[in-house]
Amino acid sequence: MTLACTAAHAQSAQSEDGSVHRKKTREESQEEAKKKRADKTRATQQDGVDEHLIVHGAAMNILHEPIGLGRMPDDIMHTPQTVNAVPQILMQQQNVKSLDEALRNVPGITASVGEGEGGMAGDQFLIRGFAAQNDIYENGLRDFGVYTRDSFDYDHISVIKGPSSEVFGNGTTGGAINIVTKVAHLGDTYNAQFSGGSGEYYRGTLDVNKQIGESTAVRITGMGNENNVVGRDNIYSHRWGLAPSIGFGLGKKTSFTLEYFHQSDNRIPDYGVPIVTKPGSTIGRPATEYGLDRHSWYGTNYDQDVSNVNMLTARLNSEISQHLTISDDLRGGLYDRYFSASQPGCDATCQKLFFTDPSAAQINRRGHLGGPEPYQQNDWSVQNVFSARANFKTGFIRHQVIAGWDVEHIYDRRTNYAYNFNGVNGTRTDTTSMINPSHTQPGLLLGNLGQYQYDLVNLSGGAGRKLYKTGDATDVGAFLSEQMWLAPWFSIRGGFRWDHWNSHYAATEGATAADTRLSQQQNTINPTVSLMYTPSDNTMVYFNWARSTTPLGLYVTNSSEPLKTSTEGFKPEKASLYEIGIKQQFLHGRLGATASLFRLEKGNALMTDPSTGSVTSSSDTQRNQGVELSLSGQITRNWSLIGTYAYYDATTTGSLTAADIGKRIQYAPKNTATIWSTYTIAPEKPWNLTFGGGLTWRDSVWLDAANTARVPHTTEWDAVVSHMVGHRWRLALNGYNLANRLNYSNLFSDRATPSVGRTFLASIAFTY
Repeated sequence: MTLACTAAHAQSAQSEDGSVHRKKTREESQEEAKKKRADKTRATQQDGVDEHLIVHGAAMNILHEPIGLGRMPDDIMHTPQTVNAVPQILMQQQNVKSLDEALRNVPGITASVGEGEGGMAGDQFLIRGFAAQNDIYENGLRDFGVYTRDSFDYDHISVIKGPSSEVFGNGTTGGAINIVTKVAHLGDTYNAQFSGGSGEYYRGTLDVNKQIGESTAVRITGMGNENNVVGRDNIYSHRWGLAPSIGFGLGKKTSFTLEYFHQSDNRIPDYGVPIVTKPGSTIGRPATEYGLDRHSWYGTNYDQDVSNVNMLTARLNSEISQHLTISDDLRGGLYDRYFSASQPGCDATCQKLFFTDPSAAQINRRGHLGGPEPYQQNDWSVQNVFSARANFKTGFIRHQVIAGWDVEHIYDRRTNYAYNFNGVNGTRTDTTSMINPSHTQPGLLLGNLGQYQYDLVNLSGGAGRKLYKTGDATDVGAFLSEQMWLAPWFSIRGGFRWDHWNSHYAATEGATAADTRLSQQQNTINPTVSLMYTPSDNTMVYFNWARSTTPLGLYVTNSSEPLKTSTEGFKPEKASLYEIGIKQQFLHGRLGATASLFRLEKGNALMTDPSTGSVTSSSDTQRNQGVELSLSGQITRNWSLIGTYAYYDATTTGSLTAADIGKRIQYAPKNTATIWSTYTIAPEKPWNLTFGGGLTWRDSVWLDAANTARVPHTTEWDAVVSHMVGHRWRLALNGYNLANRLNYSNLFSDRATPSVGRTFLASIAFTY
């Protein structure tokens, strides 16, 4: 049944009931609206079914998307901040398989491979040029894990640009990434998809939802994935995941959802190719720009990234009355990971030989930052967020007050291992040809715990070489905000969040230095103020000012832990956002457009030394200002489009290194743009055909504060062709990087990872 038929039936039923039930109808109007939204969501989740074509078109208008958490209850249209969304229909059309792939639709996001002695990998994103590795959330709760996230359990993704500490807590300098997961809902749906193609890619997903009784349902999503990487040697990922959920009281005033998530992944980390400087030039570029084979990989057969993630989430939502709604979200997480990676280093001798005698150029796989050496990481976390939302009036002024608390604790334990070479303790020599690298290294051995103490990872801050490194942190926060409608068309919102941050770090058991144990605590207050002018349901003009704080030691699990004494006087990083914007809907809500001007100022920037991995206080001040635009929705019944553009003027405005003042902020492109569009021919005919495609473009990016190394711009063309067989089966062919252009995905100070080459994936999916 189409939505149009459903609406017509509802109207007819109301007319038949007559005025006797008119009061009851008004009382139920809010619940009916909720049910309609739930029906629309379920329709959206049914991939490619023609009878839901109109819903799919509306879903492409990102202004309709909810943020997905009680502290931000409005949709994107009514949120006074730049918010980019990746809706479910877009991920389906692009056959998105990871968080990284989904976020390529968002301007201003770049990926880093991680740096320092911690040797991260996993998802390490930057937003508007600022680190966001600790700013990934699922349903409003922080995901502390260091792993590459698969997208099999994603409903949609929102990226809230700019400081949002008042909502999310410490961090969020560039913004926050909030993932809304697939959970149990009313109704029965059965979905499955299988994909296969280039790079020995094989993938299967399953999504089954079953209603049990009037208000209870269970859902299970699953994934199995195995692939190599086109254009890169020896790189692969073998992973599987499972995410069951059960919902009670669905459609009622009080509901409870319990969700479990598991993902196991065995992959090879890819730290890319080195940046080299050609004689006579002052700018370094990836060696592949000078003829190095893009397949070149400089790892060994010891390189491995094995992760297991388990998260259990409970969410309670209760509408106490028409004036008060409360929610409580609780999550516990267990993360374990074994990580060993080679980070290619090409020193001055290596670079000179690369341009004069390439066959003699040697890459030092263990020279960069002294490793990192392998380690086993075992973490656990717990977080609870309680919030209450009250709606009331005082005279003619309408109010919405949101208040609550947020308590989280994270514990990280790393066990360090080491290599030895040719049986000689302490020898770090591990080189390979730059032109013809080999992943085997005769004589290279992985020692047992503590066997080669000299080669254990050298912790920053003078802590020495230690067997164990532990870190833990507790954050207790309280938040309060109020929005007042001084007129139906004008409102003001103000709020703040207070946090008490307490962290501990230790490096223990090793012969080269005494054990190091440090602790620190900080109190932070992060306010925000917004003005909103809404002359109609389809227009909002806003101003937003917000501040965020990033304490030292915030990144407990996914960064080199800064072991610094309290006497060094490190101040937390602080950032302020000033933004004005407009959000507008057209064509009866089918099409949405946004435009914003912003200025983001950051002070007390911390820097990681590219040679030692030590964290130092730079006292740098940085500014990123610019404009962001977006257009999304359904232009005609059969034609949908989503496009974005961002211009960034990102500059270092103050620094102890005078030469860096006026230089461009690293990782912040000047221009970025994305576009994706599809058109369906004969949508309800047996010969129907949907075809579409799009462009992802990112300007060149500087890799260091001194602006002496850069990667060129990224241009990637993707496309899709699909066909519906009946109303249930969908056949599709996706092509990625059709021009087979040499692009770069993950970036860091002196390396860049070539992106995937030309790839084709065929898929078959069914929905019942």
